[in-house]
Amino acid sequence: MNFLTRVDFRSDTVTRPTPGMMEAMMQAEVGDDVWGEDPTVKALEEQMAALFGKEAGLFCPSGTMTNQIAVKIHTQPGDEVICSELAHVYQYEAGGMAFHSGVQAHLIPGNRGMITAEQIREAIQPDEIHKPPSRLVCIENTVNRGGGCCYDLDELKRISDLCRERGLSLHLDGARLFHALIARKEKPEQYGILFDTLSICLSKGLGCPVGSVLLGSRALIQKARRVRKLMGGGMRQAGFLAAAGLYALAHHIDRLAEDHAHAKKLASALIHHPAVESLLPVETNIVIFELKPPYTARAFADFMREHGILVHPIGPRSIRMVTHLDIHPPMVEYTLQVLNRFPD
Repeated sequence: MNFLTRVDFRSDTVTRPTPGMMEAMMQAEVGDDVWGEDPTVKALEEQMAALFGKEAGLFCPSGTMTNQIAVKIHTQPGDEVICSELAHVYQYEAGGMAFHSGVQAHLIPGNRGMITAEQIREAIQPDEIHKPPSRLVCIENTVNRGGGCCYDLDELKRISDLCRERGLSLHLDGARLFHALIARKEKPEQYGILFDTLSICLSKGLGCPVGSVLLGSRALIQKARRVRKLMGGGMRQAGFLAAAGLYALAHHIDRLAEDHAHAKKLASALIHHPAVESLLPVETNIVIFELKPPYTARAFADFMREHGILVHPIGPRSIRMVTHLDIHPPMVEYTLQVLNRFPD
């Protein structure tokens, strides 16, 4: 492995800024964003809003914050949020819905984390005093725990129509939405029209060091700005970070197809590997597989680490590998060679 020091498949959050992105960050014009005076933050918020056909955007430190702000502005304490049992907003945000908003989750077992309009219809609580009011539906696309799977756009349209019919708000956790757009050859505005709010992450597939943008109407984003302040999420000269987002929008979207190709190459090898029990279908940049007994996820991760490759155990026998802009073809080839040596 003379050309490599480490091959890191743990997440697409481990990337470093490219030289071009770093140069854009260093050249950014900045001001105090809490006072609304950072021109680069404003440019990012406006460009993202225009891209998805929304009125306004709010730059935040993380996708967890944008999701939690969205829950807060759509609900009141005692309400209920409908989502998949695998949803990031439930699984990986430290109980934030309960802590910040005083709401409970109504969990739906979906297909790899994807839920349907009919399931949501059945989950909506009746209007009676013993039940919490259903106020918000949260959709994640792509679904992290579902192996990066993508919703069918027609199903999302049905979900959107149902929410409007029943008076529910609809939020998209689009942490990896650009992956879905590239994989399905769809347009951002096709999603913007369906959701009341959208959370779009910049520090995953797009390779930025920090940041997510919450999108919605001007009224909702003004409310969200206050909640961001309440949560301690106001940043001052944040334009240095926002500049990375603007660079990524210009340079890092179309290249996501390379990540998908790398993930599919890994999947093609893993599905025939004698130690692999099953593999989730691979649509984008996430590969999740289950090992056969007696092999464990920890033993597999330790073996790969010994050879300079990092993977993420997500269960006793389950492994996640995520491709990203710091994974290059020679790294994939080297990984395939090491996989062929496991469990020797």
